[in-house]
Amino acid sequence: MEKTNQNSLQYLSINSFGSVMGILGLSFAWRLSHKLFGTSPLISELIGFLGILIFVLLCILYTIKWVKYPQVVYSEFSNPVAGNFFGAFTVGILLLSSFISSYSQLLGQALWIVGTCLTLLLSYFMVSRLFKAKQDLLHAVPAMLIPVVATLNVPVTSVTMSFAWVHELNMLCFAIGGISALIFMTIIIARLIHYEPMAAAMAPSLLILIAPFEVGFLAYVDTTKSIDLVASILFYFGLFLFIVLFPKASHKSIPFGTAWWALSFPMAALSSASLKYALLATSGPLKVLSAFILILVTFFIAVIFIRTIKHLISGTLLRG
Repeated sequence: MEKTNQNSLQYLSINSFGSVMGILGLSFAWRLSHKLFGTSPLISELIGFLGILIFVLLCILYTIKWVKYPQVVYSEFSNPVAGNFFGAFTVGILLLSSFISSYSQLLGQALWIVGTCLTLLLSYFMVSRLFKAKQDLLHAVPAMLIPVVATLNVPVTSVTMSFAWVHELNMLCFAIGGISALIFMTIIIARLIHYEPMAAAMAPSLLILIAPFEVGFLAYVDTTKSIDLVASILFYFGLFLFIVLFPKASHKSIPFGTAWWALSFPMAALSSASLKYALLATSGPLKVLSAFILILVTFFIAVIFIRTIKHLISGTLLRG
């Protein structure tokens, strides 16, 4: 048992950074809630600082893993499925930059530039390696979307960036994320429909399929500053997919692990999208819908967080 505890760090998966995405995403949803419903801004700030704390802690632990078990990290990065979750790290930096900008614009801008560069680099690498060899269609899982959809977070988090070149960079990232998502969604859905189901432990990642639509909605609205037909289509189709996939992705029979955090960011993005839609459209039913989604998302992320702590304390979270 002692040996297992000493070596447990090698089982710290890169998908653990999905917790940072979900928690910071929830923080932004509560910021919008403050604007729409007048809820206390302290809620958003406390959640955001929790996200920062978890990000720093995971960076330290994963760096130690990299030093002690470099081959394990290399294998994880090279894995056609697990490697996609490195996008969770780059998105975490982007979300962190947006939150920190409220306190230090200079630090926020520096983090945003680093996050943007890493996101574009990872997206390029992950897409280019698809063309190097014949791919197994069974590897076409929702996580495949993470590195490319990550680029959509660049325009979403660039709101406070005042650089003259930001607009064109946003257009580049919007193009990469939007078109790539359409292509990969087609491949992934074909695989999910026509081939055997994914392993039960990967079921929470099904909710990643709504991310291109809800993050795309946020990126589109932040760019155009309005709700139009395209924005409505993105939001409502993402909502429809959520209704279809949520029961499958959150079933109580699914074994708990860090993969459950794959639920968090797509749900947080849906919540932010619904709140932003309600803010701009000033519709009563949309306000009710956005309030319901915010409560649902907050509850589920809290449950996942508590279960993570319990499994971590019991020693069942980090094991081979």
